[in-house]
Amino acid sequence: MTKGAAATAQPDSHDGDAHRVCPDCGSAALGRFCVDCGQEIHVHRTLFHLAHELLHGVMHFDGRFWRTLPLLVVNPGKLTREWIMGKRTRYVSPLAMFLCTLFVMFMALSFAPPPSNVVVNLPDQIAIEKARLAEAENAVAEAQATIDAATDGAEAGIAAGQMAAAQQRVLRGEERLAYLETEAREGRKDGLKPGSWQAQLADLKFDDADKPHSLSGTVSKKLKNPDLAVYKLQQTTYKFAFLLVPLSIPFMALIFLWRRQYTLYDHGVFVLYSLTFMALLLMVGMILGSVFSSAASVVAGLCMALAPVHIFAQLKGTYSLGVWGALWRTMVLGVFCTMVISFFIIAIIYLGLGH
Repeated sequence: MTKGAAATAQPDSHDGDAHRVCPDCGSAALGRFCVDCGQEIHVHRTLFHLAHELLHGVMHFDGRFWRTLPLLVVNPGKLTREWIMGKRTRYVSPLAMFLCTLFVMFMALSFAPPPSNVVVNLPDQIAIEKARLAEAENAVAEAQATIDAATDGAEAGIAAGQMAAAQQRVLRGEERLAYLETEAREGRKDGLKPGSWQAQLADLKFDDADKPHSLSGTVSKKLKNPDLAVYKLQQTTYKFAFLLVPLSIPFMALIFLWRRQYTLYDHGVFVLYSLTFMALLLMVGMILGSVFSSAASVVAGLCMALAPVHIFAQLKGTYSLGVWGALWRTMVLGVFCTMVISFFIIAIIYLGLGH
């Protein structure tokens, strides 16, 4: 057999064949992998393996994934502790797992149908706006009565400020009511379905929306095209989701400040695996909520209950804590998580819509 024919036939050889050589470097091989370059001797040439390589290259979809995912769900403390202790070849790395989950989650959400079925009845909106307008007019009348009955300048000044604020509410209420009544008669000029989430988003008003250089005014302009605004927020969230990691690590270090055996790397591994589970939980919750729309509130409640349970289990297993030590840290982390999410949402709104 010629050298060229042997090279062509080589990928079809199997582990039991004798006198095999590495198809990459040409070294003699006795096992499954080349001892010189490390490449697998048997080079697959099937369409199925091509699909497997695609999944593996994009999402590290191999045996390690199936060992990592169950532990992440049912025993996150063991998974995090073993990775920190150096037992890493059997698991997907926390960073790869986090990025893979984000990719899958945002890809799934991009194909999810928009909540166009959430519609508010236009006559109900008009009735609510009339009630708000009547309340604002009563506040103006009460402030005027206070000014008329005031016996000193300080009391009159306070009442005058209250009346000015109430008058602003009256003006905005009259403008909003006129807009809704026109919409009821003639329909929307922007083509959006009345009462839909896009229409409600486009109708958001800000007190300083007429100031083009203010953050509120800029956001108000972006919301005139609600679909584009939601798309920009989704893209910004995906691109800057990694900010959750550096925002969370200092809080983890704070609750273990007196335990010097744990490093920032350990806390980073904890945060990455924890955020991965939360992203999976959010994705599953949204899918179940859309499928079982009548039980969406129940699904949301279950997801909110599972999050602290998972944090408790991961803390207890990762750092070898007792029940009380893991419990109070879980409660403190709940407060810290609220702060981190608030900072993240503000950053996303600013980066996505603020300029």
